Amino acid sequence: MTDTAESPPSLQFDFGAADFRRRAEGKLHREPPPIRITGGDVPGDHALWSRPLPPEALAAALGAAVLIPVVAHESGVTILLTQRSGALRKHAGQIAFPGGKIDPPETAVEAALREAEEEIGLSGRHIEPIGYMDYYYTGTGFRIAPIVAIVTPPFDLTINRQEVDDAFEVPLSFLMEPGNHQRITRSNDGRTFLAMPYGERYIWGATAGMLRHLYERLYR
Repeated sequence: MTDTAESPPSLQFDFGAADFRRRAEGKLHREPPPIRITGGDVPGDHALWSRPLPPEALAAALGAAVLIPVVAHESGVTILLTQRSGALRKHAGQIAFPGGKIDPPETAVEAALREAEEEIGLSGRHIEPIGYMDYYYTGTGFRIAPIVAIVTPPFDLTINRQEVDDAFEVPLSFLMEPGNHQRITRSNDGRTFLAMPYGERYIWGATAGMLRHLYERLYR
């Protein structure tokens, strides 16, 4: 079953890099946010389920980090996403942000930057981290730290084919339009997740959930 997350009148925003930076610097965390494992507003896949994850499951989540790469084109801001390799054992072929597990003693920012370079060859010299969103909990047992960063073009990518099949950009204006946010309920288990289909791409699950959270923080 499919429905839209909400359908308010479309609002016109300036989706340029300067406006995005102003919004982000005013509404994102400047430092890593506190870890919360209680309360109905803890962001995560479970937020749409009829049976949210219990605090003990949230407390046991493994630390991970992703980079939300906001590409500052003169023509308008985009978000850089990857399509995971179809040969991977887990989450094969899914749309994702560059990211992965945090390897102590590295910080979340260091992990996100390392993964971006390892997965798609995005050099840190093009990346300016500007803020943190709240931790996002996945149904597979991870606590993800989403790092929002401005990426300055031009840049070259080198795709690590063992991990990633492709990298592509989606206009921020599309991703921040609530009319493009769908709630999908699976028939096999009744679980609900977010999806943002874009052409032939199917953005869903945790990636769509974090994009929705970005919309709620910056544009709602």
